[in-house]
Amino acid sequence: MIVKRTWGYRYVILLVVWLLYIINYMDRFAVIVFMPYIQEDLNLSPEQAGLVLSIFFIPYALSQITSGFLADKFGPKKVMGVAITVFTIATALTGFVKGFGQMIALRLGLALGEGHHFPPGTKAINNWFPKKSRGKALSFFSTTYVVAPAIAPILLTAASFYFFGGAWRPVFFLLVIPGIIGMFLLWYFVADTPEKMQKKGRVSQDEVDFINDDADEEVLVDPRLKSPKIFLTDKVFYFGVFVCVFQVALSWGIASWLPTILVKQYGLDIKNMGLLVALPYITGIISILLGGWLMDKVKSMKIVALIAYGGCIPIMFLFSTVEKGDNTMLVILLLLAGFFVNLNYGPLLAFLQNRYPKEVAGSAVGTGNGIGQFGAFFAPFIAGYLVKVSATGEYDFSTVFLFFMIVAILAFIGALLLNEKPIHIQLEETQ
Repeated sequence: MIVKRTWGYRYVILLVVWLLYIINYMDRFAVIVFMPYIQEDLNLSPEQAGLVLSIFFIPYALSQITSGFLADKFGPKKVMGVAITVFTIATALTGFVKGFGQMIALRLGLALGEGHHFPPGTKAINNWFPKKSRGKALSFFSTTYVVAPAIAPILLTAASFYFFGGAWRPVFFLLVIPGIIGMFLLWYFVADTPEKMQKKGRVSQDEVDFINDDADEEVLVDPRLKSPKIFLTDKVFYFGVFVCVFQVALSWGIASWLPTILVKQYGLDIKNMGLLVALPYITGIISILLGGWLMDKVKSMKIVALIAYGGCIPIMFLFSTVEKGDNTMLVILLLLAGFFVNLNYGPLLAFLQNRYPKEVAGSAVGTGNGIGQFGAFFAPFIAGYLVKVSATGEYDFSTVFLFFMIVAILAFIGALLLNEKPIHIQLEETQ
């Protein structure tokens, strides 16, 4: 029984959901990685390129909310199936794009597909893991945030360079293959609940009982703690959202423009650019795990946040001073940026979960994350207007990095305002 509990079918579900989100990220990063070449082929201005990069996050944020309701009503498997189909088709059609308007339309379609993937994925994990081990399962799932961006630029640029002579369009057609594989994995291996898979003979009764065994959990008696009003009327929640907005802005602002910066300002080719784009996420893998460990150790998200954003401030400033050809300094700063930018990702979500009761923690995290995606919209968009292009066509992104420095300063200030005391303890103290 111990072996079954340790190596149960629920880990097959976790691995498949993890792989599906890796595929999700590959499709999402394709436009980001090839943006300097898409911009050139479609004759896009920096402002138009910024809008293409940022417009994705408006329907993506809204989809975070609707997909949760759809997953509750129809089950996570059906919603994920539709989502994967939509974003795979949108990715394939991107290979045919001929102009700015078509690019915007396909980015919106991609966002609607990918936005309806994440909440159902976490719901599937919730259905398959008991609450006593759900945190570790979700933490493993969260590694997709850094694993996928670490491998995507290398794989995508390598495919373009070695298979298609540096062309970007065929890569979008190639991405249909992992999409189809993902659909098969979802159809064959995933079920909404352990009970459904038990009927197929793949899950034992012992594992079903283990998954459903939550009898040791504390039951809340105060009805106020079970309502979303508990966080919607809490000003600390909005300080947390404030930090989330600038955390996401910092992360996706840099990620969205980094390939273009490396090609346009530093003159890298498609092969070497892919390797350097991956560097921040390699250190990010270590950083995101270290951030969670550090928060558990010091019992404070605020300390982790101040280290993270305090480190980002000088790094963004130094980026604005790096000259073309100084690749050693560029590599060092990319590694450091990946470390500090990602350090507070996990602790920020854990802060919301720790602040509010488990009955509303999912809603609090979903709402906060949904609003936080606004940062992923405005950061690439504003950055596009800050790019300087000389009369000879040379690009200068120094002002963009100063903008990212300001974003880090605002995140630092927001972290200072956070109250980490659990809300039920605060309510008891005010009575």
